[in-house]
Amino acid sequence: MLEEYNWAGNLRYSATDVAQPSTLDELSSLVTSAGSVRAVGTRHSFNDIADSGGLMVNLEKLDGEPVLDRLARTVTVTAGTRYGDLAAFLVQHGYALHNLASLPHISVAGAVATATHGSGNRNGNLATTVAALELMTSDGEVLRVDRSSPDFNGMVVSLGALGIFTRITLEVEPAFEVRQDVFTDVPWTSVEENFDAITSAAYSVSIFSSLAGPAASQVWLKSRTDTEMPYAGAGAFFGGTAAAEPMHPLPGMSAVNCSQQMGVPGSWSDRLAHFRLAFTPSNGDELQSEYLVERGSALEALEILRGMSADIAPLLQVCEIRTMARDDLWLSSSYGQETVGFHFTWKPLQADVEALLAKMEAALAALKPRPHWGKLFTLERAELQGLYPRFGDFQDLARRLDPERKFANAFLARKVLG
Repeated sequence: MLEEYNWAGNLRYSATDVAQPSTLDELSSLVTSAGSVRAVGTRHSFNDIADSGGLMVNLEKLDGEPVLDRLARTVTVTAGTRYGDLAAFLVQHGYALHNLASLPHISVAGAVATATHGSGNRNGNLATTVAALELMTSDGEVLRVDRSSPDFNGMVVSLGALGIFTRITLEVEPAFEVRQDVFTDVPWTSVEENFDAITSAAYSVSIFSSLAGPAASQVWLKSRTDTEMPYAGAGAFFGGTAAAEPMHPLPGMSAVNCSQQMGVPGSWSDRLAHFRLAFTPSNGDELQSEYLVERGSALEALEILRGMSADIAPLLQVCEIRTMARDDLWLSSSYGQETVGFHFTWKPLQADVEALLAKMEAALAALKPRPHWGKLFTLERAELQGLYPRFGDFQDLARRLDPERKFANAFLARKVLG
């Protein structure tokens, strides 16, 4: 059953009742009888987006095995399926997802609903592979939509405001191998002068740093062996040096729970995420936030954030910089633009972090930063609505699909629906 705290332990859920249905009929009965209901996945969110003032449902036990359609190149899974488990299934059948987030432990529905992403200039976030989905609406009925359906692009990244995802169909492709090489101490001057070349040097690229000092601490390159000429595991990379041993993004941490490095080729399922499913990631000792800006503003954002490093460093564990392709999903942080994300892993000092976030948001305001919906940020509805061209359309869609606001909660009231 659901634990009463989220993954990081910084939020205690306020739900008055918790249920874990195993069938659609059970879920339908719960939804129709509840005055207020929200679904929760693997609890890897740092704000109250999944919280409920009434009923909270956990979909981990919802019945249904993955269904692979080789002709359509899709796989359909229940909403509570974890990406790591789905990856294992696909590997057995010779298929792959185009990308993974840092953690394979997160649920498909939670990642899709919040536009969670991996990395790569040409890679859309995880929600962009959704080909169809099934959504239980407030009347307990299941609504199935696909890319031909009206408002489909507004229903994918839905923040749980429209109903409860029950099954999701994702595009897949033939399995491929990836090698991962890590380089250390890439000078900031080199990053600034060669940003496009660095982020296009591999299928997926992550720059880790403290934002202070003369160099980025690590650059992780994930190269597809079927389509790219990977950088060799030895030698220089834009002034950086090949790592002599496996690395963890956080200084001084063991790399034992990180995905395979040192240029050893292996399955996409074991390389595209930063961390391994076999290890339970640490929790309770970090907070996270992320801001995404249009790619053309990346260096200006970097300059602003590095200029604030004296304020940021005392609270920061590490910052990760990565790129994502544009998409057409209304509330996606990459809607209509190529984006660069600045992801922050903070020390567990929430009041101090939130005070700093307000300052960072003000400093970045001219660049129109879009926050990751599942992480900490202080922007409210009046500010957010100017960042998403289809924001008003999404509000209208929520009113049509959930006129009684059964799926609304405090987060949505503050940030989206009013």
